[in-house]
Amino acid sequence: MPHHRRGLPVLVFLIALGTVPLASPPAASSAEPADWIGGELEPLVEIYQEFHRNPELSFHEKETAARLAGHLEKAGYEVTRNVGGHGVVGVLKNGDGPTVMIRTDLDALPVEEKTGLPYASKVVAKNDDGVMVPVMHACGHDIHITNQIGVARYMAANRDRWSGTLICIGQPAEERGAGATAMLADGLFEKFPRPDFAIALHVSSDMPTGFVGYIGGAAMANVDSVDITMQGRGGHGSAPHLTIDPIAQAAALIVDLQQIVSRETSPLEPVVVTVGSIHGGTKHNIIADSCHLQLTVRTYGDESRQRVRDAIARKAKSIAESHRAPEPEVRFGEGTPSLFNDERLVGRVVPVFRQALGEEKVVPVGRSMGGEDFGQYGRAGVPIFMYRLGSIDAKRLDAFANRGATPPSLHSSLYYPDAAGALRTGVVTMSAALLELMPPGS
Repeated sequence: MPHHRRGLPVLVFLIALGTVPLASPPAASSAEPADWIGGELEPLVEIYQEFHRNPELSFHEKETAARLAGHLEKAGYEVTRNVGGHGVVGVLKNGDGPTVMIRTDLDALPVEEKTGLPYASKVVAKNDDGVMVPVMHACGHDIHITNQIGVARYMAANRDRWSGTLICIGQPAEERGAGATAMLADGLFEKFPRPDFAIALHVSSDMPTGFVGYIGGAAMANVDSVDITMQGRGGHGSAPHLTIDPIAQAAALIVDLQQIVSRETSPLEPVVVTVGSIHGGTKHNIIADSCHLQLTVRTYGDESRQRVRDAIARKAKSIAESHRAPEPEVRFGEGTPSLFNDERLVGRVVPVFRQALGEEKVVPVGRSMGGEDFGQYGRAGVPIFMYRLGSIDAKRLDAFANRGATPPSLHSSLYYPDAAGALRTGVVTMSAALLELMPPGS
């Protein structure tokens, strides 16, 4: 005890000198985002690597959410945990003005990482079916989380440059298309200030760092996950006439489903029907009782979405009938509507991007058949804008091109972003957008 007493004056002296950090909001400054990020980039990359090493599956993002919440609290935000599952909401009030929400997703994918990076994920976790699976941030959500932390720090440290309320949300289960719905159902827009605008970004696997892409209006597709179980009557493989073969039904269905796109849809209308999984049978000489297929379906527009869903159910039932089989089970789940970027918001923010990066580094992009439940906030009546963030160093993209290869896509076991370049651009552009939407004295 006497030893600790003797050390106390020294500690007080060090605190007075500012050499011992205190858990308090960052000191106010007044810097442009591009100037501020230089001194913050190295610690942000370290934070990114920590998130990358420790991915968690959808609806299991407990530690990821806790880390994000801790960073927001340290920056001075009022933080609420466990909103719609493991969702995080951080609020920073800075006088009168608009309320703007920025969103990051928290979850990772059941993918085995093969990048060979020194900070590669080695995580294996139990999924909702109780099966142990490898886990990886193969979709760049770790960049999204770290980017939000960087933006949150910038805005807290530069309060004289804006006025209003900033809401930072960490959303669970984007990969399941269910996290935004869960947070909204838990009162996101009732328990917290309702945003006037919402901004998000998503990494691009084929755009160079330093660049961003934008599109107004319809930007990303409706997504439907479909489970189909074809029913049969099992038996010995040597006596197929005594059975009803569900695998034969599934094979016919896979072929027939493609006719929805090629023969029932206008060539000018984007539709994708992909069978991603088929499971049936246990042994060479056994005809199974059932065969299970899993589909992902992408469309644009509510009418197109319903028409394709109806066609899938119709074809599954007609094939079962033609095989004298029981009616199949067709179940639609984990769907999310298309994402529509508010065109007025895009028109207001894109010039700010050009000013921050240069005209040539802000590029228009086409619609994507990928899905994103960020669109749910738009459906709830908030003008939204999700833009794309270049994540691969230009030299690495050139190396792929010189080999006649394409870079690994998102969801690939080989995808990884060049974090420093991506974060520099992400923090600068998103911070600049917020300054535009929440000017001082607004």
